[in-house]
Amino acid sequence: MSRSRQAGVSLIEMMIAIVILALLLALGLPNMAVWLNNSRLRTTGETVLTGLQLARTEAIRRNTTVRFQLVTDLSAGCALSTQGTSWVVSLEDATGACNAAASDTVSPMLVQAKAGDEGGGSVQLQATGAATAHFNGLGRITSPSGAANMTRIDIANPVGGVCQHVDPDNGTMRCLQINISTGGEVKMCDPAVADATDPRRC
Repeated sequence: MSRSRQAGVSLIEMMIAIVILALLLALGLPNMAVWLNNSRLRTTGETVLTGLQLARTEAIRRNTTVRFQLVTDLSAGCALSTQGTSWVVSLEDATGACNAAASDTVSPMLVQAKAGDEGGGSVQLQATGAATAHFNGLGRITSPSGAANMTRIDIANPVGGVCQHVDPDNGTMRCLQINISTGGEVKMCDPAVADATDPRRC
């Protein structure tokens, strides 16, 4: 009488599969971490860029001054901050009222607000010049009552390490920069690209 043979995986085969899987994970995890860091930087940069473009568009549409402000948070106690990761687009100064509902009549006439942790909590911003950009009805940067304006925002992720600005295929983190011209043009770029023909150049 013959016995039927049971099909299955032996312990040795399972151990070999686990070792191969562990090796693949060990090789892939460093690249995955760099990809995540770069993705967070890009997401935060695009969110801030969208806010600046919205402020300019609203200024032109309403034919009045609209401001983009970097703030500490979106609470009733918010304050302007050149290192704030949250932002507010409004017709009036939103300091201390960042939690207000969007309105065309109630101060600070908030258009839109975004919390900084939406793009990733480890990303940091550093604005140059001021924490606010004022756009006039022509979409240009203006200085109501002599107010200063931001001219640049640097986007970095110190948790991810040093920004090395080499080819992203080599697995290093790329930081970004947003430049705001006096004409109101807003551009996100890579501050380390030197080639004048490269569209990523600042």
